[in-house]
Amino acid sequence: MLEDAEARPALEQANKEDWDDFLKTYYEKPQSTKTWSGFDLKEIYTPDDRKVSDYHKEVGDAGKFPFTRGIHRNMFRGRYWTRREVVGIGSPSDTHERAACCFKQGAMGMNTIADVTYEMGLDPDHPRARDEIGLTGVNVSSLKDMETLVGDIPLDKVSWSLITASTVAAATMAQYVAVAQNKGYDIARLRGSIQNDPIHFRYCGFKPACPLDLSVKLGSDVMEYCSRNMPKWYYTTVNMYDLREQGITAPQEIAFGFGIAMCYIDELIRRGLDIDEFAPRFTFYVSCHIDFFEEIAKIRAARRMWARLLKDKYGARDPRSMQFRFAVHTAGCSLLPQQPLNNLVRISFEALAAVLGGVQSLHCCSYDEPMCLPTEKGHIQALRTQQIIAYETGVTSVADPLGGSYFVESLTDKVEEEALMIMSEVDKLGGMEEAIRSEWLDRKFDEEAVKRQAEVDGGEKLLVGVNIFTSEPETETPLGVQRVSRLSTRQQIADCIKLKKTRDHSKLIDAIKRLREDAEENRNTIPAMIEATRAFATTAEMMGTIREAYGYSYDPMNVIESPFTFLSGVKKGKAL
Repeated sequence: MLEDAEARPALEQANKEDWDDFLKTYYEKPQSTKTWSGFDLKEIYTPDDRKVSDYHKEVGDAGKFPFTRGIHRNMFRGRYWTRREVVGIGSPSDTHERAACCFKQGAMGMNTIADVTYEMGLDPDHPRARDEIGLTGVNVSSLKDMETLVGDIPLDKVSWSLITASTVAAATMAQYVAVAQNKGYDIARLRGSIQNDPIHFRYCGFKPACPLDLSVKLGSDVMEYCSRNMPKWYYTTVNMYDLREQGITAPQEIAFGFGIAMCYIDELIRRGLDIDEFAPRFTFYVSCHIDFFEEIAKIRAARRMWARLLKDKYGARDPRSMQFRFAVHTAGCSLLPQQPLNNLVRISFEALAAVLGGVQSLHCCSYDEPMCLPTEKGHIQALRTQQIIAYETGVTSVADPLGGSYFVESLTDKVEEEALMIMSEVDKLGGMEEAIRSEWLDRKFDEEAVKRQAEVDGGEKLLVGVNIFTSEPETETPLGVQRVSRLSTRQQIADCIKLKKTRDHSKLIDAIKRLREDAEENRNTIPAMIEATRAFATTAEMMGTIREAYGYSYDPMNVIESPFTFLSGVKKGKAL
């Protein structure tokens, strides 16, 4: 009894604390009334918050300028969005196998992503690449690798998305075209896309591989070649998503992405292309972050801004040139390793925002991405998320179902207004290229990243499992962890070494000579790269040759020398 009496005060105190916690929870209300990007929100929105003087001019119906409500009149009642999953793991053979699995589970297109070594322009046998091959994607170092990756997939029936964004995208395009032509396909009939946005990729840790002048040159080479030879191909996907992953706001995502897009547009016009000759095949890769309504408003604002930009600034006449076509990648930076199954919920809301915003193609992250490359089960679950939204929720029956909401229309206007202010600031600096050269853009990324982390550390931004509702760290990922076979990567290194020893060196040298000459004369490099690919030049050899022609070191890592220094006129390049 004495022990009970001694324990009673502690028990009563514990009960009081539990009761206090309950009352706090019962009467809890949001501690922040701002959007993720910092817009203040009212308690309720009324017609006074969005007075439209001319509906058709300021908003418009879906399928009509300025396309605020969607680029097609009936949107998903006419055709669902393309459901894809990003695939890239281990060797080209491993990646082909995983892609085939996704097709069987209902994926509607091929979506292959390169690894770090390939984006840097390194072959598998490079000293700095040997331990990184296949860990973050796939390395396609030669014609043989691309043949393995393609396998028996019918290129004339499958929409293929090649996620190579750095300057190496030019080599990827050449390899894909060479394989397609070798298989007898008419490349003018092929459907698909290539990311091909090397300017943005310098902000993904790949600055040595993406000097600004070479980024504009090679990115535009791909666009020019495809616009004249592959009319059904989307030859750039300006990557706003990766910019957003740095921690920037929704308006900054639009403004910085459009600024980069204008770099390519200006270069293509300088080359003599008409805006309506190439703009209809411009696409964008957009993030859908966790702030549900802000992301929908961002997409609607981007559509309207792009339509007006192309019409007013560049004089586009074809309505297709003014249509903001975009793919969405749910926000990888919003996913957390703590309590990883919670990521399924985050991904679902982000995917739903993309659909309500009128997406053309959607990739859902896998819940396990904070820990590893997606497992097969993770990939399937991500596909199922899209399929449930498409077939069960009913949200696809009406175009822009949130259009007309006082709140959504007001927030759309706010995002647009802020994005236009940022674009004006970039213009005053002399455009996006000057903003990059002066490192103004670098500073913006740094400022926002520090700000976002401070918001989390200070509890201003609540993350379930991180600074609220925490639990003991998990020791295992519920559905396992994806691991890359080291045997597979060692085999890829061996195959690369063997290829370099057994190919026809006279054909190789002739092809490299032509590529060097075309680069030095500032001609479009894609035809010469296709020829070099057929001569079994590797990715690093083609990229290194072009780098040297522009005065840069053959190897972006400055570890190996060019194997072609004996060629007449070839000089050693400078380091970046």
